[in-house]
Amino acid sequence: MIYIVVPGDNVDDIARQFGIPAATLIYDNQIIPPYRLAIGQALYIASGSDTELMAIKVNGYAYPFISPWVLRETLPFLTELSVFSYGFTADGALIYPLLDDMWMIQEARTYLVRPILTLTPLNEAGMFSNILISTIVNDSAAQENLIQNLIQILQEKGYQGVDIDFEYILPEDRDRFTEFVQNVTTQLNAFGYQVSVALAPKTSDTQTGLLYEGKDYAALGTAANHVLLMTYEWGYTYSPPMAVAPINKVREVVTYAITRIEPQKIDLGIPNYGYDWPLPYERGVTKAQTIGNVEAVQIAISYGVPIQFNEVAQSPFFNYTDENGISHEVWFEDVRSLQAKFNLIKEFRLRGCGYWQLMRWFRANWLLLSDNFTTQKAKRTA
Repeated sequence: MIYIVVPGDNVDDIARQFGIPAATLIYDNQIIPPYRLAIGQALYIASGSDTELMAIKVNGYAYPFISPWVLRETLPFLTELSVFSYGFTADGALIYPLLDDMWMIQEARTYLVRPILTLTPLNEAGMFSNILISTIVNDSAAQENLIQNLIQILQEKGYQGVDIDFEYILPEDRDRFTEFVQNVTTQLNAFGYQVSVALAPKTSDTQTGLLYEGKDYAALGTAANHVLLMTYEWGYTYSPPMAVAPINKVREVVTYAITRIEPQKIDLGIPNYGYDWPLPYERGVTKAQTIGNVEAVQIAISYGVPIQFNEVAQSPFFNYTDENGISHEVWFEDVRSLQAKFNLIKEFRLRGCGYWQLMRWFRANWLLLSDNFTTQKAKRTA
């Protein structure tokens, strides 16, 4: 159940209407004392349904500096945890995360969740380097060194797979990148490890742009064990204000993807955040602030503005003016926008979903996910 707050509503009346304790409504929706609500706010109401649920895989990305409490709250809902991230040098040596990741691996295994090593070609500035990508996919010796180093670290630390997250691949390196993914998959599968690859959200084979031209959906869908569609960031830090993952755009990507990749190998990317843009928007100058979904609602409450809902994008948004007279536009995710994405997973019978990222706790999302699906946990290993 999803309930939309109207003028005059309060926590007690809504709870009474649905026959649940007010404490449950407050807890499930992270309503903060003194328990004010925003007009237009979407509330999760536990359904109590006992219908048969579709089984899916659920992955989420997290940095080693995630709050231990947030991670432990999230792990019961996951099948895989992707630790972000390991880099590499031009000769194939691994670059470890700045903070220790062993505690995350141990926590994941405690909850029967598969820990996954995320491999990224980040340079010293923390940016994706297509020069580094070009080097590794075109140098067979460096590539073999990288793969052997990956196998060693997987065995030493207890990771159970690798997620290849390479972005801005040069068009001329497209086929070599596919061969690289195939090589990694073949060698890691021999040791029992799975390999996934993150895909920019394409809608056609001929889509232009540095994000898209280096990714061959059909070939990569065959080369890897499964893929993640990065179906988010239409609205991003430097974009004009808009939904982060508008469902109409997400649907276009999925509709194309299933013509090139088996649906059972596809995870749908889901954003676990929103953006707050100062206005007026000026291209190349305006920078949006990343905010959490619970935080977005609190902003609307603080400034006394209603939350609106864009039916095309299936996404909530609102506008407000701050203390300095600066106008803002906010887009985020709520249980309505998430349900639209869960419906896509069911409609196209996808493998599951992958969250970017888990650093903020949004309880209603995970409760709603559990109302829609069941997850298949990993077998306990020594």
